[in-house]
Amino acid sequence: MLPKNGLLNRRTFLAGSAGFLSTAVWASSQKDEPWRFTSGRRMSPYGAPSKYVGLERLQIGGHPLAPEAGASSTPLERLNGIITPNSLHFERHHSGVPDIDPSQHRLRIFGNVQRPVSFGYEDLQRYPLVSKVLFIECSGNSYANTLPTALDKSAGELNGLLSCAEWTGIPLRQLLEEAGYDPKSDWVVAEGADAAGMNRSVPLSLALEDAMIALYQNGEPLRAEQGFPMRLLVPGCEGNLSIKWLRSLEVRKNPAHTREETSKYTDLLKDGSANQFSLRMGVKSIITAPSGKMQLPDHGVYEITGLAWSGHGAVKTVEVSADGGRSWRAAEIQSEPGLYRPTRFRLPWRWEGQPAVLQSRAVDSSGNRQPTRSGALANAAPGFTYHYNGIQSWGVDQQGRVSNVYR
Repeated sequence: MLPKNGLLNRRTFLAGSAGFLSTAVWASSQKDEPWRFTSGRRMSPYGAPSKYVGLERLQIGGHPLAPEAGASSTPLERLNGIITPNSLHFERHHSGVPDIDPSQHRLRIFGNVQRPVSFGYEDLQRYPLVSKVLFIECSGNSYANTLPTALDKSAGELNGLLSCAEWTGIPLRQLLEEAGYDPKSDWVVAEGADAAGMNRSVPLSLALEDAMIALYQNGEPLRAEQGFPMRLLVPGCEGNLSIKWLRSLEVRKNPAHTREETSKYTDLLKDGSANQFSLRMGVKSIITAPSGKMQLPDHGVYEITGLAWSGHGAVKTVEVSADGGRSWRAAEIQSEPGLYRPTRFRLPWRWEGQPAVLQSRAVDSSGNRQPTRSGALANAAPGFTYHYNGIQSWGVDQQGRVSNVYR
């Protein structure tokens, strides 16, 4: 019997779909295929998507007087797997993208160190490199879902200040040890070479743990909008901490209390106090399909799929609901979980025209469970926008239109 919520066991779905799949294969072989009878285009120096696939970042914000400052998000609903193509990795700039000549750029490490050091781009290329698959998420990601009214937006428009890549670079610990950092210090102030002079205070413990100086993204040198020639990468923490176009690291005793960690990037609470240096991103998940602005073309079986991640460890489990949280079923974790690595989850669902509210919730290896929207906002002051990780709800109406709803 079909459950009321339509959620299916994946094994049952695979067994029942064999006949349909074989028919589809036979039918496709009967079609006219003109591309089989003429040579294709010549090779190109740099690859591009098929002309039949229109993919681009979603422009979600920009200062009216300074369009260089703003953000564009990843179209999560158009992608699959966990890796974000370099050209679609979300952007967040405070003063545009600087055009940096790597031969004239240097990284200085100074302050409470025995030996102040300075590295050029080519210097860093000679160090042993490491590669890690890691997500970066802006602390303002999903801020629109903190507004009083649910906006009719897509998954990428609402939650696309999140991307994942294989990052390759040098463990920051190695460079700090080479400089002879003072172990009595407890902070490192990182500064970028952009016109905004972006800087943040990073706890020394984080700098020594997993942070790296990234030089490559998905195998190629960093794109300019991602910090070429080098960027700081602090896994699991708000994206603003991973300073792009990195030019200096100052080892010191106390945080610098910069603009970006006082008037900005702090969490104002209902009692008027504020959490400062709440750096790690909470456990979170979103269904990317079916999701906002999509239209289910007809009745039948669909795959519910999405992403889950956490700044406190690896994703342990993901559950999916089709009835607004009244019942839940464990989803298949399709990609290998890992520390600060997103995972792709999947679960088949049969839709026969019934109204539905699709949700997902994740639990990480530290035992943190993704909260409901009301739970995530329970202690937040009006206007709170940072570190929101409440459950994303997608309403499906009887005509198959999917939209953002609050539950």
